[in-house]
Amino acid sequence: MEPLYLFNTLSRKKEKFKPLKDKIVTMYNCGPTVYERPHIGNLRAYIFADTLRRTLEYNSYKVKQIINITDVGHLTSDADTGEDKIEKTARKKRKTAWEISHYFEKLFKEDIKKLNIKNPFKFPRATQHIKEIIELIKILEKKGYTYKISDGIYFDTSKFKNYGELAGLKKKKFIAGARVEINPEKINPTDFALWKFSPKDIKRQMEWKSPWGIGFPGWHIECSAMSMKYLGKTIDIHTGGIDHINIHHTNEIAQSEAATGKKFVNYWLHVNFLKVEGEKMSKSLGNIVTLEDIEKKGFQPLAFKYLVLTSHYRSEMNFTWQAMESAQKAYNLILETISSFNLSINLYKSLSINRQLSILHSSASREILNIINDDLDTPRLIAKLWEVLRLNENLKFKKIFVLKADKILGLGFKEFLVKQKLPAKIKNKVLLREKLRKEGKWQEADKIREKILKAGYKIEDTKQGPIIKKVVIKKLIK
Repeated sequence: MEPLYLFNTLSRKKEKFKPLKDKIVTMYNCGPTVYERPHIGNLRAYIFADTLRRTLEYNSYKVKQIINITDVGHLTSDADTGEDKIEKTARKKRKTAWEISHYFEKLFKEDIKKLNIKNPFKFPRATQHIKEIIELIKILEKKGYTYKISDGIYFDTSKFKNYGELAGLKKKKFIAGARVEINPEKINPTDFALWKFSPKDIKRQMEWKSPWGIGFPGWHIECSAMSMKYLGKTIDIHTGGIDHINIHHTNEIAQSEAATGKKFVNYWLHVNFLKVEGEKMSKSLGNIVTLEDIEKKGFQPLAFKYLVLTSHYRSEMNFTWQAMESAQKAYNLILETISSFNLSINLYKSLSINRQLSILHSSASREILNIINDDLDTPRLIAKLWEVLRLNENLKFKKIFVLKADKILGLGFKEFLVKQKLPAKIKNKVLLREKLRKEGKWQEADKIREKILKAGYKIEDTKQGPIIKKVVIKKLIK
């Protein structure tokens, strides 16, 4: 088997993957803050995490995966200031914070289902783990890593030797350019909140009693507490966007390793930004795009997933509507092509010898592993898929390769193949057309072809016989 190599942000190089336990992988993926619908940049991170999981499973690993739900504690500023994003949305929409978080969690789960993203082992919510969060802060307090100021309990980053290692910055440089907003009470600019006190003049909807006072958890501590509870003190893989590296993931490492004295994560993987028409997505520019927006324009969610997979996860991606239209057409063409595998009439002789089938399976798996095990190279895998569909004449190998590749890509090819069956009525028309062609009755044969096309099938004539393809009709709204 080809070894799996992954780019580790911590070492800044591709490393041969070796799990803590043989054939079992623990993986934590930073989940959504459920105060609004995820945009396509957010969704790219979960497509990437899903591809990683599928690749691990293709390599015969069993994956224990967590995607957390941040439903409290994520403030409008990374400097631990501002309003809680969920409470802010609740106030604007005149709903409870619980209604807001549950509603947007539901939308998030609907979106990832449309993208054929596998569900994790658990979707733990931060609000369900207050007890674990408080216990973790107590450990840090006992070890001397915390201090109290007027608005909460903070982690003293100067006491953690390797703070900033993930970001690749030396401590002095890291602290000097750490934040724009500085709380003058903090000992170091990079110190971060573990527990925030509820404001005295404002009644929060989400708040809990703690040894330090009524309040709510900081954003970073939630992930450490949930990761440790379900996956252990040290885990194999942690993923997120590159915007998480400098603060969120750096702080996760500090608090986790300070508490346990053990390495928190062996492999850190980060997905790059997705821009829209060359610009960063923002409310001020009015260019935020959601999966719902894509569907309203007549595109399929899996065509968007296809588009994402044509770009390597570590490369910056630029989304345009023109690229989306091209992706939809390419995706449709793949579906039309693979539909011919089950719709062909006496086109190829089937392989009856198990040994021949075994050779084809091994050949397909070897080619896929050679590509995908090089740091999840989905663009190369898609290019190889097209090469097989266009150039390889062995129908059985094509079908095997498509099904195996889709175990990585998750583009719904298997489901499409299973569903395709040539109706008897169409089959009879195809056979009649072949008879007319052999008799030289070309005009009558052409009329039959037109009738078949109107019924949703098209014919491609080859030396071996006719190939019948299901026409994929998808209206594209400009």
